[in-house]
Amino acid sequence: MALHLTTIFTAALLLLLSPLASSTLLPVTGGEALSPYEILQGYNFPVGLLPRGVLKYDLDESTGCFHAYLNSSCSFGLQGSYQLKYKSTTSGIISENKLKNLSGISVKVLFLWLNIVEVVRDEDELEFSVGITSASFAIDNFYESPQCGRGFDCVNGKVSKLRIKSSFSSI
Repeated sequence: MALHLTTIFTAALLLLLSPLASSTLLPVTGGEALSPYEILQGYNFPVGLLPRGVLKYDLDESTGCFHAYLNSSCSFGLQGSYQLKYKSTTSGIISENKLKNLSGISVKVLFLWLNIVEVVRDEDELEFSVGITSASFAIDNFYESPQCGRGFDCVNGKVSKLRIKSSFSSI
C-alpha cells in the first residue's frame, strides 16, 4: 500500500510539541513529516480521537484508507460515562469531517461492547455511530488525546466527565 500523507483523522489541536510527539513520523512528499495527530487535524478532526502513543500509521491518500498502530490494545473509562477500547491496530476510511468503515475501536454501552463504525463531525459536535444507534459529543471533549488506562484530562488520577450531547439511547 502506497504511503501518501497529507492528512488523516481531522481536527484542530495544539499538540504539536506535546507528549504525542513521541509517535513515529512518516515522511510526506517533500521530506516533511506529519504525526498521525496532525493528519487527523488536516481532515478537520481533533487529535483526541486517537489515544496517546500511536507508534506509526499509514494512509493511502487516493482512497482515504488508513491504519494506526499502537504498541498494544488500549482501554480507559470516562467518568460517569462510557468505557472505550482500542485494539493495537485501528483502521478505516477518512475524508473531510467523516471516518467510516472503522474497525478496532469499541465502546461499552450498558453491558455490551459495541464497535464504533463511523465518526462524523458536524460543526462543533462529533457523532459516533455503532451501527444501530449513535451518540453526539461536544468536540471540545477531544482537544487532547486520552491516555491508555487513564482517559481524558487526567488530573491527580481523576478523569473529567465527558460532555454528552446525546447518548447511545436506543440500545
